[in-house]
Amino acid sequence: MSTRELSKLTERAPHLFDNFFKPWNEWFNNGTNFLDRIASVPSVNITEQKDAYLVSLAAPGLKKEDFKIDMEGNMLTISCENEESKEEKEEKFTRKEYSYSSFSRSFTLPDNIKKEQIEAKYEDGVLKITLPSTEVMKNNSATKIAVK
Repeated sequence: MSTRELSKLTERAPHLFDNFFKPWNEWFNNGTNFLDRIASVPSVNITEQKDAYLVSLAAPGLKKEDFKIDMEGNMLTISCENEESKEEKEEKFTRKEYSYSSFSRSFTLPDNIKKEQIEAKYEDGVLKITLPSTEVMKNNSATKIAVK
């Protein structure tokens, strides 16, 4: 069979090939690159406000219990582990699938953070961490550096 004939066959019966490869496509591809799914970490926005920093982490589909937030020294670490299992039973087969995902993001914080007042809230798929800070005198004077 030539490539042209095979192409015509797949155009006439695309569902046949889709159904044949469906289990592999769902497991390895699912509409995205499999490696991209494994290596992805949530996007983070950090906003500096007058008296606090606001960290917003986009993580839809999780529960607040999935998150672990640690502060060690000036290092803030946000991590998550999520495990799911799915089972389908039909007359002649049983299909079980397991999914495990995790991520960890760490940030070095400035010295002016009030560590005992840090608050975290998860709503609408976004983890929001408020990091209260004290006013720090900023040295706004210009400095010239000589090139040697």
